[in-house]
Amino acid sequence: MNNEQLGFGTRCLHVGQGPDPATGAAAPPIYQTSSYEFPDADTAAARYALEDEGNVYSRISNPTVRALEERLASLEGGVDALATASGMGALDAATLVLAEAGDNVVCASSVYGGTHAYLSHTAARRGIEARFVDTLDPEAYAEAIDEDTAYVHCETIANPALVTPPLDEIAEVAHEAGTPLFVDNTFGTPALCRPLEHGADVVWDSTTKWIHGSGTTLGGVLVADGSFPFAEHPEKYPEIAAPNPAFDGVNFAERFGDRALTMAARQRGARSLGDQQSPFDAWVTMQGVETLPLRMERHCENAMAVAEYLEAHPAVSWVSYPGLPDHETHDLASEYLEGGYGGMITFGLEGGYEAAKGTVENADLASLLANVGDAKTLVIHPASTTHQQLTEEEQEAAGVTGDMVRLSVGIEDPADIVADLEAAIERATA
Repeated sequence: MNNEQLGFGTRCLHVGQGPDPATGAAAPPIYQTSSYEFPDADTAAARYALEDEGNVYSRISNPTVRALEERLASLEGGVDALATASGMGALDAATLVLAEAGDNVVCASSVYGGTHAYLSHTAARRGIEARFVDTLDPEAYAEAIDEDTAYVHCETIANPALVTPPLDEIAEVAHEAGTPLFVDNTFGTPALCRPLEHGADVVWDSTTKWIHGSGTTLGGVLVADGSFPFAEHPEKYPEIAAPNPAFDGVNFAERFGDRALTMAARQRGARSLGDQQSPFDAWVTMQGVETLPLRMERHCENAMAVAEYLEAHPAVSWVSYPGLPDHETHDLASEYLEGGYGGMITFGLEGGYEAAKGTVENADLASLLANVGDAKTLVIHPASTTHQQLTEEEQEAAGVTGDMVRLSVGIEDPADIVADLEAAIERATA
C-alpha cells in the first residue's frame, strides 16, 4: 500500500519512517552529523553540481530531517517539503526564491504580527514592497496584484482575527495574474485544512505550534504541490525557472520539475542562509506529529466549550471563534476546515484594555507567554505584545483591539480551563 492510499492518521505515524536498515531500530535514528563521506570524487562532484541528491552537509539535507519533510509533505498533500529552523525561516526561504528588488507581495491584512513585520520591514530592506489588503475580499487582492507581484499570501485561520478567507477565490485571482498563492496553515494544520486542495500552490507552517504540540521545539516547513507553472515565467522567477548563476546555470524547473520550488529554497534558503532545521528538532517534531489528529480533535472540542462559556459571561463583550454560528466567517470555516474549528479563541472584555491585560496576568492554569498550539492552554494580550510593532491603523486592519485576549486552548479538562478563566476575569474586573 502506497502512502496516498493511507489515511491521514496512519500517515502521521508511518510516512518517512521504517526500521533502520543498519540496526533494525524501530525509531528513526538521529543523524547528528555535520557532513557525509563521499564514496569517490566523481560522486562528490555530482552532488555539488546537483546531479546527485545524496547528502553533502546537514545545512542542506539530513536523513532525520528528510524523514520529517516526507511526512509533512504527505500530510499537506504536497510533492516535496523543506523543513526549516522556524516558521519564519520557511517564509524567508520562499521569499528569497520568489521575490527580488522591485517586486511586491500582496498579503492579507489579518496576519501574524511577525509576518506583517517581516514583509513590511525585512523584505522591504531587500526592495520588496508589501501591499496589505482586506483579508476577505478577493477583489481587493485583484486590484493590488500587478506584473511585479511575486506571490499572494494569506492564512487559513488569521492570527489573531480568526477569520478564514475564501481560498478558492483568492487562488483564482492570483492564478489569473500568473502569481502563486502562498498560505500559512499554522492555525489550521493539515489535520483541519489542506490549502493545496483549495488552490494554494505553496504552504508553510510553524511546526513549533500544533504540529509539534509541546512547546519545546522550534521548527517550520515549506510544502509545494508542484502545480504552479514556474517554467512559463522564467523572467519573473529566475531563481527557479532560469539558469541559476549560483549553481553554474542549473535551471531548477527543468531539472527538478514539480519539486523546483522546494529544491531552489533548499539550495538558496537553507544552504545559503542557514534556514535549515536541526536533526534533533526534526526527530522530536516527528514524535509530536504522531498524535496530531488526536490532539487537534481535543483542542477543537475544548475550544468550542470555552467559547460557549465566554459568550455567556457578563464581563465579556464579544467572542470570536470560527465554530460559533455568528462568527463572520463561520460558513467559510465550515467549508475549509474538517473535523473542527481550531484551538484558538479571541475575546474582548467590557473593561477594555486594562481588563484584558489584567485577565492574562491573573490566569493561573493558562500560561502567559508568546506561543500558541501547545498542549497546555496559553494566553496573551496581542495589542501590547505580538502586534505591538504595528501602528494603530495596522492593528485595526489585522483585527487587533485593545480589549482583546488571545487564548490558545489546550487539551486539559475543559472544566479546569473554564474555572481558570472565571477566576482570572473576576480578579481583573473586580
